Amino acid sequence: MRKMGKSVVAIVGRPNIGKSTIFNRLVGERISIVDDEPGITRDRIYAEVEWLANNFRLIDTGGIDIGDEPLLEKVRQQAEIAIDEADVIIFMVDGKEGITAADETVAQMLYKTNKPVIIAVNKIDYPEMRDNMYAFYALGFSEVYPVSGTHGLGIGDLLDAVVNHFPDELLTNDTDDRIAFSFIGRPNVGKSSLVNAILNEERVIVSDQPGTTRDAIDTHFVKDDQDYLIIDTAGMRKRGRVYESTEKYSVLRALKAIDRSDVVCVVIDAEVGIREQDKRVAGYAHEAGRAIVIIVNKWDTQRGKDMTIDKFEKNVRNHFQFLSYAPIVFVSAKTKQRLNTILPIVTSVSENHHKRIPTSVLNDVIMDAIVITPTPTLKGKRLKIYYATQVSVKPPSFAIFVNDPKLLHFTYKRFLENTIRQAFDFSGTPINIYPRERK
Repeated sequence: MRKMGKSVVAIVGRPNIGKSTIFNRLVGERISIVDDEPGITRDRIYAEVEWLANNFRLIDTGGIDIGDEPLLEKVRQQAEIAIDEADVIIFMVDGKEGITAADETVAQMLYKTNKPVIIAVNKIDYPEMRDNMYAFYALGFSEVYPVSGTHGLGIGDLLDAVVNHFPDELLTNDTDDRIAFSFIGRPNVGKSSLVNAILNEERVIVSDQPGTTRDAIDTHFVKDDQDYLIIDTAGMRKRGRVYESTEKYSVLRALKAIDRSDVVCVVIDAEVGIREQDKRVAGYAHEAGRAIVIIVNKWDTQRGKDMTIDKFEKNVRNHFQFLSYAPIVFVSAKTKQRLNTILPIVTSVSENHHKRIPTSVLNDVIMDAIVITPTPTLKGKRLKIYYATQVSVKPPSFAIFVNDPKLLHFTYKRFLENTIRQAFDFSGTPINIYPRERK
């Protein structure tokens, strides 16, 4: 069984009604910029929220307003993208002002989505103001909740209503031995081309099935008796040039794909070079503990230029120091150059991601390393390592039992990680080390 991607909740509404304040309340920290100036939140902001053991992604959007000013049009486009990706929509209104023409415009947009819509009537700061909420039933939605962003009132009831719309079943029927992998990266780095080239090049048995991401297709195929599932993040729906021009839109797609992948292929455009968003997107996969392969696509564009694989690889390692464990592959989806190396590497790093080391063998390696490089001391007290054991896979995680976890300095922790990597092949996967006090 494979876990589906996290549910997505979008907060939408006209400007200056407190969406960012409510967003910060739900997240529990100040992420959105809160200001009295209308339209201060112009781009979507994403955050992780947990409520009653439900983990979901929350999107704060710029206000939707009537009018045709260029900025308002861009804000409206941003909100439309968030609405498209959301599983549940929180429709924010102002309890002091009542229903406005702009609210009715937003409501008309939301009618067409056929998604759960919950109205949050903000600025109901005192109990005697609760009667203000009833007028908003006229917008045509059955769930209306009074909240106060300023005082934090009604937030729990609102969250209860939101998670009530999440699917009960969080697992799909993918087989355990199937390797699910995805290509993530900035727009136009060649993700779609890589998917198409792999399927065409390998002449595999292909069956399409609907994915959990709307309008995306998960493609199952078999190669050399191994089941694979490509999670396609590249099939973005296009309305005008909104999706093509909105680079931040790729972040949510990447997050959904990462959730459902065993292996994440971070795609870099050799022609354009490394950009800051490349590192940001790769960071999501690293933090999620996924196996990672770095794919440098469009390598054919470097023919005849003063750029070698060694030079480019050194540049990649310099920018992606946190991915020192990830193998790098140089390919061209256009010319099929080295395309046949991708699946073997994906398979290899997936195996490493699942790898278990016997406790006795692990401790032999750790104890030999301690003899060569003794444990550090802090304020006259020496770190003692009693034994180690692997506690989980995906990613491989190890518990190191010691006399005092505070004595395990990060430099010695890194030494232990390097020791484990040198002894066992964990290429392509992060590994975790957790110090535990021996009771």
